[in-house]
Amino acid sequence: MIDGGTILVTGGAGFIGSHLVDHLLESRAKVVVVDDLSTGSLANLEFATRIAGDRLQVREGRVSDVLPTLDADDFAGCFHLAAAVGVRLVVDEPIRTIETNVHETSAVLEFARRGKVPTLVASTSEVYGKGTRTPFAEDDDVVYGPTTMTRWSYACSKAIDEYLALAHHRQGLAPTVVVRFFNTVGPRQSGEYGMVLPRFIAAAMAGRPLEVHGDGRQARCFCDVRDVVPALPRLLADRDCHGRVFNLGRDDSIEIGELATTVRDRLKSSSGIRNVSYAEVFESGFEDLQIRQPDLTRVRSAIGFEPEIDLDRTIDDIASSLAAEVGDR
Repeated sequence: MIDGGTILVTGGAGFIGSHLVDHLLESRAKVVVVDDLSTGSLANLEFATRIAGDRLQVREGRVSDVLPTLDADDFAGCFHLAAAVGVRLVVDEPIRTIETNVHETSAVLEFARRGKVPTLVASTSEVYGKGTRTPFAEDDDVVYGPTTMTRWSYACSKAIDEYLALAHHRQGLAPTVVVRFFNTVGPRQSGEYGMVLPRFIAAAMAGRPLEVHGDGRQARCFCDVRDVVPALPRLLADRDCHGRVFNLGRDDSIEIGELATTVRDRLKSSSGIRNVSYAEVFESGFEDLQIRQPDLTRVRSAIGFEPEIDLDRTIDDIASSLAAEVGDR
């Protein structure tokens, strides 16, 4: 935990951000959330609002608009989670993706250097691009497809974020840590932007076919957000972690076709499973990796990270969360 002062969380009304806000408040921190609510929701902060008292402040707006109104010297740490996320959003709105990720991260780092605020910048396994080996290690080379394929714009924009963050640390402007998330899942996650697990669960609950993209043989590693979030303050608080990049997730994988079957069986659904081509869902020539698996050696060595929540519990809890949302409508 970062001692003293107030913690800034950009994107704090989003999926991962709201869970982090809960965790920080439970640790008795004071938190300022900045979120434009483009993909986040104030409903995600209901629990935080109940437990916070006067320790939570929510500022609605773009990061680059709100941060100039804040005093960097008031903050003991910053978690920059605001970003354009999800394959669906990336393909549909590449300009928004690139400008949001690069411009808003630059604004956060400009703010951080005003007060030398220790800052954790959220990145993604997408940065590895096509990958050069498996599992992915933080110092591996990266390979992207052509610029004519919008699919790679997200990876490139997040790679620039990493370069900016690490340069700030290297030049002594602000301590930074970069975290690459690998398929973080859990309650509050929406399938609206292409996130596969909540999309499968929502379909199974509604009795609709579960749509598997491609042949379903692509494998991913899913880690519950409640395992991921407690690691973030520990990484930022440890000075030995500053100026470094960390993979964060699970390293056991499951094929997407098998995931669809697991969700359907776990929820005792009568839904069918249907394969859909990438071209039909996204764009002609869309490329996907066969396997995306992290090497967790570095984060295990740094903070002893070991996820504990299994996939069955995550499925159950997402289903309960989605059912509660429907009940509230």
